[in-house]
Amino acid sequence: MARVVLPLAEGFEELEAVALIDVMRRGGVDVRIAYVGDSPLVLGANGITIEADNSINNIKADEFDMMVLPGGWGGTYGLAENEKVISLLQEFKANKIVGAMCAAPYVLKKAGVLGNDYTCYPGAKEEIDHPGYREDSKVVVDDNVMTSQGPGTAVCFGLAILERLVGVQSMQKVKEGMLLDYC
Repeated sequence: MARVVLPLAEGFEELEAVALIDVMRRGGVDVRIAYVGDSPLVLGANGITIEADNSINNIKADEFDMMVLPGGWGGTYGLAENEKVISLLQEFKANKIVGAMCAAPYVLKKAGVLGNDYTCYPGAKEEIDHPGYREDSKVVVDDNVMTSQGPGTAVCFGLAILERLVGVQSMQKVKEGMLLDYC
């Protein structure tokens, strides 16, 4: 079974986090939510609290296939300032998959793992300040780096992750079960 760690810091974008977790779990991926900070109760940008499974400090890269980051500027800055998140991203990029959406490609850039081609929330492009930005795709895959644009693309991003981790058939089954006719 594929395993993914999704870290949350205060101010994360709830729709992105929940959509990614939901879509991946529907597809049979074991998703673990890691908190960055002092409490497993993490407050999102819009006042919704998510209870995480474990502290980021207890996460070991060799136990997972991918690390994926939801956006939201507050959460993005919290992830970017966390040394453990940065070191895990560097370790994952070496031989696994990293993903980020919305503002969170900023964290990938800070860790030095953002690919040549990427996408993000259009309003975050200037702060990320990295060549290779693509606005023509909801999801961009550049080798083992996956990125997506924002809340409205979270389900599509989750499906792209499913396709990469568990295959087209499993992804298609989830897509059909969710009655999606886009992505």
